[in-house]
Amino acid sequence: MPRLPLEPSLEVNPHDPGAGTAGERAIAVARAASVPLVTSAGATIRIGTASWTDPTMTAPGVFYPRGADSAEERLTYYAETFPIVEIDATYYALPSPRVAEAWVARTPPDFVFDAKAHALMTGQPTEAKRLPKDIRNELPAELAARPRLYARDLPPDLRDAVWDMFLAGLQPLRASGQLGSVLLQYPRWFFPTSESRDLILEARQRLGSVRSAVELRSETWFNDKNRERTLHFLTDNAIPFVMVDGPQGLRSSVPPIVAVTSPELALVRFHGRRVETWEAAGIPVVERFRYLYTEEELAEWVPRIREAAEDAREMHILMNNCYANYGSTNARELASMLEAELAGDSAAAIGGPGAAG
Repeated sequence: MPRLPLEPSLEVNPHDPGAGTAGERAIAVARAASVPLVTSAGATIRIGTASWTDPTMTAPGVFYPRGADSAEERLTYYAETFPIVEIDATYYALPSPRVAEAWVARTPPDFVFDAKAHALMTGQPTEAKRLPKDIRNELPAELAARPRLYARDLPPDLRDAVWDMFLAGLQPLRASGQLGSVLLQYPRWFFPTSESRDLILEARQRLGSVRSAVELRSETWFNDKNRERTLHFLTDNAIPFVMVDGPQGLRSSVPPIVAVTSPELALVRFHGRRVETWEAAGIPVVERFRYLYTEEELAEWVPRIREAAEDAREMHILMNNCYANYGSTNARELASMLEAELAGDSAAAIGGPGAAG
């Protein structure tokens, strides 16, 4: 049976100390990420988490105040704490306009949602029962009976319907100006081929005016042979590259490359560094991300983020280590570090070379 989020680890592990210890660290930086940061050059940096509804996060007293039990109360509180969130649910099920309307109603006008593309949009499987009824009813019998479906299995009109329904479901966010980007997260079996690059371009075309960003999870895109070609491809097509911090030494390990491939948007996602569960099968998804960064590990990214912010008008930084309050604590800590760094930059700019020390 899994431990309750508030129960500390039995072993001494700074990366999994329990929600109590993480909560103590969060107290000193409680409001650090509540508003976007702005660099001296005018770039906006938003920091938040990649979920606001994980059961380990919504457990009483972990992140949300006790008594914040409804979906409305939780999102309202989250939006008072962070200026951005990633919608993970859209990977598993196509979004509903009704739900998106509620998200708009529960958040300030300047709050931003990044939405993860549905599994079928990035070559990954889904269960037929998770698809909307309108699509299920049109499935040929042999497809409806399969445990998992891929986009390549679907008739062309149903493939089109997946993209159309995805965009329609997010229309309330688009209309309110709160849809930041759509995350196209490709699986580790998505390799650097001409066909793969064409699929990325097709995805961008299907999304039209909606901003998208690409996260690649096969290290082959960034080996000595392909790294420059990959970054040139994204730059030539002005497609934002998702920089990542994650476990290293695995097939799905992407190095922590700092690269801005679009002047409009740069993204960083923090997955934690829990190597032993990253590619493990048969475990709860949240266990892959059960990792609390140390302050020293977060500090490694401060100069990298400052460097990236020089080349993009907007940056989104999302903590995907959403076990309990690990991601929310690290988001606040990183925001505090960046705020101090940017304040130092501003002071240096005002003082100039001849300023008194």
